[in-house]
Amino acid sequence: MEVGFIGLGLMGRPMALNLIKAGHTVHVWSRRRESMQPLLDAGANDAASAAEVARSAAITISIVADAPDVEQVTLGTDGVADGASAGHIHIDMSTIAPAAAQSIAARLAERGVSMIDAPVSGGEVGAIAATLTIMAGGDAAAFERALPLFLAMGKSVTRIGDSGAGQVAKACNQILTGVGVAAVAEALNFASKSGVDAARVREALLGGFAYSRVLENHGQRMLERNFKPGFKAWMHQKDMRIVMEEAHRLGLALPSSAATAQMFNAMVGSGLGEDDSVAMLKLLEGMSGGSGK
Repeated sequence: MEVGFIGLGLMGRPMALNLIKAGHTVHVWSRRRESMQPLLDAGANDAASAAEVARSAAITISIVADAPDVEQVTLGTDGVADGASAGHIHIDMSTIAPAAAQSIAARLAERGVSMIDAPVSGGEVGAIAATLTIMAGGDAAAFERALPLFLAMGKSVTRIGDSGAGQVAKACNQILTGVGVAAVAEALNFASKSGVDAARVREALLGGFAYSRVLENHGQRMLERNFKPGFKAWMHQKDMRIVMEEAHRLGLALPSSAATAQMFNAMVGSGLGEDDSVAMLKLLEGMSGGSGK
């Protein structure tokens, strides 16, 4: 398939590379020109704007930081809508608020473009290995047309429902992973401060009902003090902000999410925003009288 890809950061670059590896013809554009070079070296076609990407392909994909960025690359000057023909499909794989996804989709529809919101889970590791979990919202027929592209980037691909439903699923994912990271960091810090081997505690917990992928994968990274970003703390802060804004809009009590959102706020405020979210352990150590190094 001819596909356009916009946004070539930590996640977008390996995702676009996997589309090339799967045999698709990929046209790329990024606001930072240096981000495009690895894709061009791999055989992608250079585009001068998001509009040019859309003129070159029937389906475009974006993965950028937040809703204003999605709006800019889709509906702004030289955006996707300026270059798309009738029947074009745009897939946004960023994490944004469900209401924002619905609003952008509605405005794109007025210009003949169908939008699928398809945020992902799995981090940089999943993006590289093409094992992402993809949660999609939007028109069923458009989803079926795009499915070969999703399958080149992810292992679990689910259409949740209509426009915005993918973002609702991603918000649920971020509640579970965010609260999970905070819980694992608290447990390992508690074990260490109690004078026992946190690695042995984790080993024991993996065999019982406390088992989770967060404890298995992120817990090991905490023990190794591997805080290299696969998913930066400031990004999880942004996602938890989305969760809390939606909770306020819906009038929902999300007490665990609220506490976790404050922890991510503290991480960013303490200079840990560029570290992986598992650096929550460093924050708790510092709050507990440790070095937090």
